[in-house]
Amino acid sequence: MNIVRLALAYLRYRLATTSLNILLLVFGVATIATVVIVAHQIRERVSREIAGIDLVVGAEGSPLQLILAAVFQIDAPTGNIPLAEAEFLRRHPLVASAVPIAMGDSVSGFRIIGTEPALLSERNARLARGRLWERAMEAVLGAQVARATGLDVGASFVGVHGLHGGLAHAEHPYTVVGVLAPTGTVLDRLVFTSLESVWLVHERPRPSVARGAPAEHEHEEHHEHEEHPASSEKRISREGAEITALFVRYRSPLAAVQLPRLVNERPNLQAASPALEAARLLAILGFGLDTLRLFGVVVTAVAALSVLVALAHALEERRADIAIMRVLGATRGLVVRELLLEALLLGAAGLVLGLALAHLSVELLARSFRQVHEAGITGGTIAPEELWLVPAVLALGVLAALFPAVRAYRLDLASTLARA
Repeated sequence: MNIVRLALAYLRYRLATTSLNILLLVFGVATIATVVIVAHQIRERVSREIAGIDLVVGAEGSPLQLILAAVFQIDAPTGNIPLAEAEFLRRHPLVASAVPIAMGDSVSGFRIIGTEPALLSERNARLARGRLWERAMEAVLGAQVARATGLDVGASFVGVHGLHGGLAHAEHPYTVVGVLAPTGTVLDRLVFTSLESVWLVHERPRPSVARGAPAEHEHEEHHEHEEHPASSEKRISREGAEITALFVRYRSPLAAVQLPRLVNERPNLQAASPALEAARLLAILGFGLDTLRLFGVVVTAVAALSVLVALAHALEERRADIAIMRVLGATRGLVVRELLLEALLLGAAGLVLGLALAHLSVELLARSFRQVHEAGITGGTIAPEELWLVPAVLALGVLAALFPAVRAYRLDLASTLARA
């Protein structure tokens, strides 16, 4: 007797109930898996973004906002700081490196960042083609920027105020001299140039940004531009220059104790730890993700209960069939295995369809919302935590079938056939 064919036949016979049980399992598994996939990718992305950055120095304000703006490039900065105010860190014996960044304008919605080549080398970025910038108004594109804009080495473009369109700096064109290979980090969606390029476009020196005011809006509201073309050969003085943030890497663990205090003691400066703020961010996100995960567990448990009820009800309907099977030679063990197999088939169907729905949902979410896509979330990634769902869901199906299986094992043939 082929119990697989028998189990499938019984499931087809109760098609409506079978479909409902599978649907409940699919929703439960999909909810849990979606949370697991998104949470895993967020943790991985955060770890990659903050790697190699021990401290971020910027204008006073919210430390989390400073990290989101300077490191993750998903918020407005807390303001600008004089470069001279941050230079003392470069000379400090506990500092291994200090790389400044100046957040400029944008091209096609991608931020233009003024910095030094050390930023790319410390983040292990490499060129796919071309070279790094050597003079003002030369730019290197992140991999995603190059794909989205179609720009390549030798092309020219102009920056515009803000991230969503504004006044274009037609008199200050950039020349693309290099394109980065994909890194899987925020570097992929940035345009890199020299600090002097950003200062030149925005006509340094300029007044400091008010505490807490976004640099983008300062550009839009307070800066006028001269009407002469910029020369890439022109050397820009750093006197009075301003930057958005300084990325600091420690030389020794002792720096983690001393440097933040030294920075915070200076007027208009603040020190923010990427690791600490990232942990805060994950804790904030974690509450919502845990709520969704709990919802998925509840739905899955309800699905398991539904399977139990369905099998128990089916057992009552099939008591005569089981008795006849036993008379024809079927053992008690075979009957129990058939019921357990039904539960396993239901669990397997719900598991496979639920995981597929989860990955499809995450991919559609990334394609529908730019912020999700920019965060690097994709449905094509399998989280290791997903593997735990396989034994968990199958075990839940077996547990749901245990009660009906025990009753089938103890079925009294004589009384059952007498009532048939």
